[in-house]
Amino acid sequence: MIEYSEDKQFTTEELGTLFSSVKWEEAKYPARLARSMQGFSLVISAREEGRLVGLLAAMDDGEMTAYLHYLLVASDFQRQGIGRELLLRAQKHYAGYERILLFSEGTAEAFYCSLGFVTLHAASMICCLPIKRQ
Repeated sequence: MIEYSEDKQFTTEELGTLFSSVKWEEAKYPARLARSMQGFSLVISAREEGRLVGLLAAMDDGEMTAYLHYLLVASDFQRQGIGRELLLRAQKHYAGYERILLFSEGTAEAFYCSLGFVTLHAASMICCLPIKRQ
């Protein structure tokens, strides 16, 4: 049975394992991921028998706009409704807000649209400034 929580306590190992399972670059920095979870406005985790199998992390301005930064489900737990439940819980949390924004690539767009998200084509480009550590 999947248990959901808004507790922000994670071990570096479990975050590394979860992010590695979906081949995300952040898996290389599990200690930084663990610290970063404390800075998010909302973090919802999904666990089965204590194992971290899903995670949603969002930032917001406290009133109008929320930004979903992470939504991931362990590769061996996908297609079981966990991602959908995480998103529905975030939508409930932000029910009084004007909008919830997220960036999506590839085939995930259909998933988000099935939950009421609409595609915005207003942005002419998305830019990222990678910071090189020395």
